[in-house]
Amino acid sequence: MAQAKNKNEIVFLPLGGVGEIGMNLGLYGVGPEGDRSWLIVDCGVSFAGPDLPGIDVVLPDIRFLEEEVDNIVGMVITHAHEDHYGGIVHLWPQLRVPMYMTPFTAGLLESKREMDSNEDSFPITVVRQGDRIDIGPFDVEFIAMAHSIPEPCALAIRTSSGMVLHTGDWKVDHTPGIGLPIDMKRLEELGKEGVTALVCDSTNAIREGVSPSEADVAVELKKVISGAKHRVAVTTFASNVARIRAIAEATQAADRDLVVVGRSMHRAIDVAGELGYLDGLKPFHDEEAFGYLPREKVVLLCTGSQGEARAAMARIAAGDHRNIAFSKGDMVIFSSRTIPGNEKAVIDVMNNLAEDDIQIMTDRDALVHVSGHPRRGELEQLYKLVKPKVVVPVHGEPMHLAAHADFAKSMGVREVMRARNGDIVRLNEGAAGIIDEAPFGIWVKDGHILDDPEVTGVKERRKLSFAGAAVVSLVVNRSGELLDDPHVTLMGIPEEDEEGDPIEDIVAKEVIGAVTSVPKARRKDKDLIGEAARRAARSAILEVWGKKTLCKVVVSQV
Repeated sequence: MAQAKNKNEIVFLPLGGVGEIGMNLGLYGVGPEGDRSWLIVDCGVSFAGPDLPGIDVVLPDIRFLEEEVDNIVGMVITHAHEDHYGGIVHLWPQLRVPMYMTPFTAGLLESKREMDSNEDSFPITVVRQGDRIDIGPFDVEFIAMAHSIPEPCALAIRTSSGMVLHTGDWKVDHTPGIGLPIDMKRLEELGKEGVTALVCDSTNAIREGVSPSEADVAVELKKVISGAKHRVAVTTFASNVARIRAIAEATQAADRDLVVVGRSMHRAIDVAGELGYLDGLKPFHDEEAFGYLPREKVVLLCTGSQGEARAAMARIAAGDHRNIAFSKGDMVIFSSRTIPGNEKAVIDVMNNLAEDDIQIMTDRDALVHVSGHPRRGELEQLYKLVKPKVVVPVHGEPMHLAAHADFAKSMGVREVMRARNGDIVRLNEGAAGIIDEAPFGIWVKDGHILDDPEVTGVKERRKLSFAGAAVVSLVVNRSGELLDDPHVTLMGIPEEDEEGDPIEDIVAKEVIGAVTSVPKARRKDKDLIGEAARRAARSAILEVWGKKTLCKVVVSQV
């Protein structure tokens, strides 16, 4: 127990991103239990699946941060993917802590703030890859990594208990297309200095080998676009500026014009252009140019690689985009991977394209996409450079974390922590372990409301999607006697039973029977009448339809 009170203790607490892909938010704490200083690393979102109907985004529950807000010294963002920084506009107003990030991340966040936040500004300190700064008791160095976005950073976090290397998202790529390559030399130097703990990306830990480079994708895109007979459209992540540049260079090499379609694509291009990442390229066209450019001279760069219903590619494929339409024989290149959970949406878009005889190309057909995460061969390179004493696999679903943990052990690491969201993990060498837990979970953004999902009505909304709803209106006098037949409204429920009888009439009959069966002495209780009617309506629908519907009763007393 004395160890737990050690003032030199360093702990790691993930509130999101461990046991799942997305919603990354981690905390590092130094000091004794009950008096720790905390550093937040990343503040991401994930996107709602069918189990959360109507929800815009899913965020980590930050109750723990709100309780510790006076002890939080800052927030550091490793890179500008939504699952690492997309939660800032929603959660920062509750915390109001200083933030540290690179220029590209700061530029995208400013654009997002203007659209999605009521804040006048954010307190951002802009740092460069390679910078080293003090944030409270943490000495933080921003190490250049490679990933599918500009300026990704690992964080070398030095404390009185040793150094933690938090990798963020990364891969080994010496030719990333734009920006700095992964700084293997600096990682080796950190290893010689001594890395106590490695908190590391696990996304591709189940895959052998080494990922191809962005430069390889650029070569393949040039080949594919130059060989196309008709119009070409490419959809990719808007934040992948190296891929955007590769598409633009392939367009120029094929003597074509690049037309940009989609708001988030324009935002990323504006920020990247201001930072010089698109220097030397021909000007891009807005979508209005589509109408007058020759078909064989066009390359479209579109949002919507994940099948998002409101993004450009889904709307074009469905034939309802105001300016863009494909023709038979055109080619659409999906230069992206499908994020787990988006498979159906992407397939729906592809099916719409196939219906119109559009040629579809994915990374199964050609090297038009590479992952931004390390395979086992890349993990091995990192481990040999930094030689960690303690390892915590993060950024992955359980199978990824398990594979990474086994890999770490095979590399000779003795202390491998299989943490989950909410675990407080001591990282001190020789004493590593899960020592406590903190409250965790999810919040959801539901329109303008940010709260626990059950508070927002998601539970009832989910039930509505499976079994509909029935609303029964009753009018009674002060003695509790019905003054008229019940009014029954059914939503999402069949109109008739198997024998053709209206279900509304069946429900009304059962409700009348339930209300009149309540003893007269107790019928003055509106709540009692309402509950009897609700049970009767629900039972009647279950009997004739076989599903437990959501029932509400309104009792008016006159």
